[in-house]
Amino acid sequence: MVDSQTNLAWDVLLDLSGSGSLHQRLTRALRSAITSGRLTEGMALPPSRTLAARLDCSRWSVTEAYAQLVAEGYLEARVGSATRVRWSGRAPAPRSATPSATEPLPRWDLAPGLPDLRAFPRRRWADAIRRATTSAANADLAFPDPRGHPTLRTVLGDYLRRVRGTSVTGAELAVTTSATAGVGRVCRALRADGATAIAVEDPGWTRLHDAIRSTGLAVVPIGVDADGIRVDELAARPDVRAVLVTPAHQFPYGVALAPRRRAELLEWARRGSGLVIEDDYDAEFRYDGRLIGSLQGMDPDHVVLVGSLSKTLSPAVGIGWLLAPGRWADRIGDRQPRAAPPTLDQLAFADLIATGGYDRHLRGRRRAFRQRRTALVDALADRLPKCAVSGMAAGLHLTLALPTGADAAAVVRRAQRSGVRVSDLAGYRIRSEVSSPGLVLGYGNLADSAVDDAVAHLAAAVLD
Repeated sequence: MVDSQTNLAWDVLLDLSGSGSLHQRLTRALRSAITSGRLTEGMALPPSRTLAARLDCSRWSVTEAYAQLVAEGYLEARVGSATRVRWSGRAPAPRSATPSATEPLPRWDLAPGLPDLRAFPRRRWADAIRRATTSAANADLAFPDPRGHPTLRTVLGDYLRRVRGTSVTGAELAVTTSATAGVGRVCRALRADGATAIAVEDPGWTRLHDAIRSTGLAVVPIGVDADGIRVDELAARPDVRAVLVTPAHQFPYGVALAPRRRAELLEWARRGSGLVIEDDYDAEFRYDGRLIGSLQGMDPDHVVLVGSLSKTLSPAVGIGWLLAPGRWADRIGDRQPRAAPPTLDQLAFADLIATGGYDRHLRGRRRAFRQRRTALVDALADRLPKCAVSGMAAGLHLTLALPTGADAAAVVRRAQRSGVRVSDLAGYRIRSEVSSPGLVLGYGNLADSAVDDAVAHLAAAVLD
């Protein structure tokens, strides 16, 4: 039985217009609220005396309306209990129903893009939210500062200097809702400055390509090899003065931008007053012990750094950042309050950093992901020895080469039918020229205990 103090429907909007007596109009209004779904099964209506006082009418009008709807089967009334909605208008959905009958949730999720959602630090986050809520000043409960709360900007700036080697000299840090939102801001500023196109790594993360196109800029594909983006290809496009790169861990090839290429890329930017947008993708997860500093720290005048919590905590947190050169800061800034995440969430993240909770979470995740990656690579070598794995020991994904002539799209479909979600490498390419078939495998949201079964079913799809 639903508790009498929960699931209340005392403030529902009732339209009492139309013809007829008040109790007839109230009956119609309640019936409409139920059939439209505004009042759902199990909701408790207010006592007749309470509703009568609210509507400034006689109690008799309310009891008559309730009695009529009880007789019609829309409501049920029990002695000593509230009058409740009985009618749902549809059969209850089974508890195991999936969001879409045509796209069932996979049993084994090997698609890239997610961290381990089971490992979200719920207690630490809840404690940080509680502390932020109790300690927030009254002014913090107003509309958020579009640049982000000063406390988080200070704490986050210190963290990025310590961990990523960034520089705030002549640069300005803003808090955003995601890395994608940060890239969108930069692209809108570039277009306002007269740019018509931006270069991107090919292959690359398609969501960012879509975000760029949505601002009206064209996307110019630049090849990637074992050393990262091909700066010689970029230099051959004098019409392009901005480029988006993932130097710490390229998606999807999983390579780091080589030192020589880093120098070439920054020289390209200096020589033509270009702008490098550094997506700090997967930078927190290196498993070989060697940390790679940010490009922004090497040249803060020509690099914009964007990052987020989508791979370290969860996309649901909705917090990112943007560290821009001073000469671009005003143009890139968004002055609308909606540009920043909710203030209490920002203060909770600042608390998580300041208390060391964020560092502890990352250390634990690095250990877990390193072990999971090793288990996945070993299982692939055992089940698919002719399919080479590539990508450095970092991040939350790797690439798997398929046999020559294999139809990667068909493998993806067969894997999907057997409960394994994987991604076709070709889906991240802009240029359509023929290339070696391959898959992109994400292991962030894959349970450790599921690695062997997932690879066994994937191998069956590859070898079918």
